[in-house]
Amino acid sequence: MQCPKCEHPRGAGDTTCGGCGLVFHKYEAYLERQRELRENQTPPGPDRAERLKAFFQSLLVPPDTLYRYPALYALLWVGLVVWGWSYITQSLHQLGYQPAFLHHVNLPFHEAGHVIFGLFGQFIGSLGGTLGQLLVPVICGIALLRRHDTFGASVCLWWFGENFLDIAPYMADARAGELPLLGGNYGKSSPYGFHDWEFILGETGLLAWDKTLAALTLNSGRAIMVLAMVWGAWLLWRGWRRQRG
Repeated sequence: MQCPKCEHPRGAGDTTCGGCGLVFHKYEAYLERQRELRENQTPPGPDRAERLKAFFQSLLVPPDTLYRYPALYALLWVGLVVWGWSYITQSLHQLGYQPAFLHHVNLPFHEAGHVIFGLFGQFIGSLGGTLGQLLVPVICGIALLRRHDTFGASVCLWWFGENFLDIAPYMADARAGELPLLGGNYGKSSPYGFHDWEFILGETGLLAWDKTLAALTLNSGRAIMVLAMVWGAWLLWRGWRRQRG
């Protein structure tokens, strides 16, 4: 028998080491505590990169209902592509003066955003209309992802991108004030602050950049809608492969 610390010879009845003075029963109690800590220790979770990778991988998994009704999902995707393309190919002028059906869907969320964010002051209230109509599809998309409905989330992403196309014409109209506003008013004949983007860009010193920012917003929306269509197509393809397999 030897001392576990210094390997000094140890007698059967020794309670302490004659070489280093180690108290054997205290050392054994220490080792027991260490074993318990190791057994009770929570294993380390995945790091941030691994969690992010797992999240993006989960976005590429079709919902279970897609496997049961592939034709219905394919028909819905085709409708979104055709409908989306009709938006994507329109100019700022067409989007502003010939608003389509979804403009009227987005409008209540826009106005609700003014009311909710208006609690934080005039500037945030003016910006709140845009925030309101962008947040609703985001919230819907997150809710669907929590239910593992990735295809439904891709539709919400499509809707999110379409909102950028709805916002861009009014951003481009900040200086001109020629687009009709709610209530039959026009920016050029309304008091300062009535036209959201005239006020937002005016207060931030970016009014001269209205058309540039509008073009950036328009093309961002187009890109988001195309991404949503590609996402939906990938999910359909994954479902088709599983059906064939």
